[in-house]
Amino acid sequence: MKSLLIATHNPAKVKEIKHGLTSLLKKKITFLTLKDLKIKKSPEETGKTFEDNALLKAKYYADKLNLPTIADDGGIAIKNLNGEPGVKSRMWLGYEVSDQKLIDHTLKKLKGVPNNKRQAYLETCVCFYDPNTKDAFFEKERINGYIALKQSQHSEKGYPFRSLFTLKINNKIKYYDSINSKEMRQINHRLIALQRLLPKISKHLLK
Repeated sequence: MKSLLIATHNPAKVKEIKHGLTSLLKKKITFLTLKDLKIKKSPEETGKTFEDNALLKAKYYADKLNLPTIADDGGIAIKNLNGEPGVKSRMWLGYEVSDQKLIDHTLKKLKGVPNNKRQAYLETCVCFYDPNTKDAFFEKERINGYIALKQSQHSEKGYPFRSLFTLKINNKIKYYDSINSKEMRQINHRLIALQRLLPKISKHLLK
């Protein structure tokens, strides 16, 4: 049975990536996580784009553990802030902070900005890398919306910006972290990217 490493320390991302790749389980692919392998180190994310960092992370863990690996990098870009924080979403303050501090910092930066000038988008790039063949596959996706005036009441650990991000779905404005499972399958940017990447991973691992 072949294995695929999901290279993230974020439990919420692990859960979402596993969900997006569920059909691989039927094809006898075993998912491994950094927690399973007791890996605590992380590479320095020096890339200038989400693609750079996704490959950097996938290659770092794949080469270290000699396992085909999937990793992603993503964040939020706010139009009124000239695209900040973008690729530095998690390190926006210059160092890694809690979800709540990122939420508070975002609201502070946009204090006094009216609803119609709070446009933003969430973007992710998912990367699969095989250390044996050196093959790398990418897919990215973004979703457009707005930053709310206050955070939602349904915050999910590991996804601070979803507590602020709102979008129109089925003619209703909803917080990203408040949409139901059916809506999530339709609009979740990471799941969409994973679904496009899935055939390439499947073909590569099962050839």
